[in-house]
Amino acid sequence: MATNKRALVTGLTGFTGRYVEAELVAAGFEVYGIGERLSCLPRYTQVNLTDRSALHRVVAACQPDVVLHLAGVAFVGKADVDAFYQVNTLGTHNLLDAIATEAPKVGCVLLASSANIYGNTKQGVLDESTLPNPANDYAVSKLAIENMARLWFDRLPIVITRPFNYTGVGQSEAFCCPKSSVIFNGKHQPLN
Repeated sequence: MATNKRALVTGLTGFTGRYVEAELVAAGFEVYGIGERLSCLPRYTQVNLTDRSALHRVVAACQPDVVLHLAGVAFVGKADVDAFYQVNTLGTHNLLDAIATEAPKVGCVLLASSANIYGNTKQGVLDESTLPNPANDYAVSKLAIENMARLWFDRLPIVITRPFNYTGVGQSEAFCCPKSSVIFNGKHQPLN
């Protein structure tokens, strides 16, 4: 099933990245990853999204066919508000610049935004026509990513997603759902 296609996944060692990697490998992609954490994964480079020159080097070396940008500061309660803007917004700018400059054959660039941009709306079903109303710095940084990405629409095939909350095995206990269960005999069990 080898397609000789390369996927670059930012945040590969994060909660979502591990699941995405498995799906990409199953689809025949050779998966390359970047992130801030140390990792012994093959084809993985430790790099910070705010390091523009390092991003250019990694993208140039990888020559990805697709890029899935999952990295960023995701914990809404993070005390360091500057990190949302430095990593999420400026980091995404740096990544898009590196892709546009170094990866001429890229066929798709997926940017993970967040449904958090809708804020605390009480209207019924939300969809893409619902107006953004961010209620925290995380959401503002994600909306800024969406608006900033428009600068590259004529040069890159960008797809923006706005996922709602999701959870699963391996999610950090900083988030709410993993706190409500424990692992017993290798399986998650709800707390009573």
